[in-house]
Amino acid sequence: MPPCGQPAHPSPPTWQHGGVTAATHSTLFPQGPHGGSQYPDPAGGADAVLEGLDPEQREVATALHGPVCVLAGAGTGKTRAITHRIAYGVRAGILQPSSVLAVTFTNRAAGEMRGRLRQLGASGVQARTFHSAALRQLQYFWPKAVGGSLPRIVDRKIQLVADAAAACRIRLDRGELRDVTAEIEWSKVTQTVPADYTAAAVKAGRDAPRDRAEIAQLYSAYEDIKRDRSVIDFEDVLLLTVAILQDQHDIAEAVRAQYQHFVVDEYQDVSPLQQRLLDLWLGERNNLCVVGDASQTIYSFTGATPDHLLDFRTRHPEATVVKLVRDYRSTPQVVHLANGLLAQARGRAADHRLELISQRATGPEPGYAEYTDEPAEAEGAARRIRDLINSGTPASEIAILFRTNSQSEIYEQALADVGVPYQLRGAERFFDRPEVKRAIHALRGAARFGDNDSLLDDAPDLPSQVRAVLSGDGWTHQPPAGSGAVRERWESLAALAHLAQDFAAAKPDATLGDLVAELAERAGAQHAPTVQSVTLASLHSAKGLEWDVVFLVGVAEGMMPITYAKTDEQIEEERRLLYVGVTRAREHLSLSWALSRSPGGRHNRRPSRFLDGLRPGSVTTNGGTATGSGGSGGIERGTPGSVPGETRRTNRTPARCRVCGRTLSDAGEMKLMRCDDCPSDMDEGLYERLRTWRAAQGARSGQPDFCVFTDRTLMAIAEAVPSTPVELARIPGVRARKLTRYGTDVLAICAGQEPETGEDEE
Repeated sequence: MPPCGQPAHPSPPTWQHGGVTAATHSTLFPQGPHGGSQYPDPAGGADAVLEGLDPEQREVATALHGPVCVLAGAGTGKTRAITHRIAYGVRAGILQPSSVLAVTFTNRAAGEMRGRLRQLGASGVQARTFHSAALRQLQYFWPKAVGGSLPRIVDRKIQLVADAAAACRIRLDRGELRDVTAEIEWSKVTQTVPADYTAAAVKAGRDAPRDRAEIAQLYSAYEDIKRDRSVIDFEDVLLLTVAILQDQHDIAEAVRAQYQHFVVDEYQDVSPLQQRLLDLWLGERNNLCVVGDASQTIYSFTGATPDHLLDFRTRHPEATVVKLVRDYRSTPQVVHLANGLLAQARGRAADHRLELISQRATGPEPGYAEYTDEPAEAEGAARRIRDLINSGTPASEIAILFRTNSQSEIYEQALADVGVPYQLRGAERFFDRPEVKRAIHALRGAARFGDNDSLLDDAPDLPSQVRAVLSGDGWTHQPPAGSGAVRERWESLAALAHLAQDFAAAKPDATLGDLVAELAERAGAQHAPTVQSVTLASLHSAKGLEWDVVFLVGVAEGMMPITYAKTDEQIEEERRLLYVGVTRAREHLSLSWALSRSPGGRHNRRPSRFLDGLRPGSVTTNGGTATGSGGSGGIERGTPGSVPGETRRTNRTPARCRVCGRTLSDAGEMKLMRCDDCPSDMDEGLYERLRTWRAAQGARSGQPDFCVFTDRTLMAIAEAVPSTPVELARIPGVRARKLTRYGTDVLAICAGQEPETGEDEE
């Protein structure tokens, strides 16, 4: 055993290796944001690909040259936009399919992208994860660059970490092993070597699970063990690919000759190591399209950072930037809450937030429920879910989302008690489950030798054949009572039965062999079938999914934000995590919390601070709203040598209260140019007329009132009573776009007249 050396990070949660997918639509039944389910005729011309896209999506699809940055809010059809972009380029003869590399973060997302591209007539495009693309290159070039065959990749590094701990005579329990492993992963994706771990962890403000010097020692020993055993890990795939491309120019040029155009999805989640690899792939070229949303940055603990997305225009001044803000997923009521959450956010990501505009019909208001204790909260959610299912809502369209996986058990039991089927997302991957492997093996055998299988004698169609094969593996039509492993195995087999039924409906002539081929393709893409049961998932593992009905539970201080979130940056990431949870809901959204953990416990909990000012009866505690370059959708075209959005810095005098003269720092006070406590000279009648006008504007455009003007801005207008466009433009919150759109109306109201415009201009 080599001498002990030196560091590590929590295993990236299930977002990278997801389990059963919930209510995401199968690639068999693709649906666009506009509700359509048809793809353009693959034999049609390039323009056929553009049909059905909104103006911003169309701009993405036709921006095929130079750097392009797509800022895409939740539910705005980003995957639709970028797949149509690739397909349009291929059909127009501008892009060669084999020269395009689209990268994303999960096998499932890559598989879905490949499926959409095939149906759009753009087969041959490579859509892969960073690791998958790097591994292919590493395997191909390793013999030339290093010699011999590529070392074996370890499936689970936790055993190697345990061996490193033993070598260093450091005792770690199972939880500490997991946490130290996570620290090692973070170190590697941030390109931190063992000797630099301590300083890097301090600089990053990481909450180390052990003494930092010990982690550095364990990290070094871990690397020694890997070298001695001639194995590499998941992160080494990227590190080694970077090293080869960096040192071997002929290999780098060969890769660049193969790939001419790059598309990167979920760009806010790129780590420094992934960005380094992307830079090497690109070389000196700029044919790059990135897609992301800084407000959905929730994996910073794994090394992900939105800085690459937010700095894109700085690095590429000539870039075209397209903002997608038309939300096709959620109702105006859900979108209103989502926008409200971000309106109170602070920090760099908040400055670049996107204000979503729902494109759906109106729906129910989000519900808020307070319970005495956690069991009562779980029972309340379970009863409501049972009633929803009884009234016709499919169980697969319902999800319960929570902050930590440890919260799932009480909801599993509550659902089992009322007879509601459920699936737990984020445990073992669906196609890795033993019962699924056995079932697929049995189906494959039946497809090959079905004529001699008595099980299939009375099975006239594909669904009944599948059910017959599954019954031989212990599956029954009725679920077992209770929860636990037996119920989970049944749910896995039930998912296969339902998939067979959907597959047969989409392809009436399909055979058992066709289904087996479909399952093989899904297994390769980790595209698990939809299970006819309620989904239980952590907020992290729910990213990228959506349901008709979402229950956000445990939305209380100490859980949301989580207790160990101490810094401003950590608190803001917790807010973004709740935002991700809210935007998973298409129509019905319920948020709940418990006043105590156990029955009879002290009622010392309160609802999450993130709901202050948003839930009925509460008020905003921070008194301000975020400002910045978020807001409406649209297109910004860059100019070489300039950085749009940046203005020359000038020496500004501090903002002071116009009543008492105190220096102002709060955004809300600066908007009013006075302290909250100082007397207001607001024209109350004017303020109410402005509110009435704003409500009409919001109703006409189908967006929340505050998207027109916030209450603070209306108060500032009612205090200043501007009479000219210049005076109105001086009021914070009245930017150029809103001045153009609403200025005439507002000045008319301030003058005591009726607004001249009768329509909300686009």
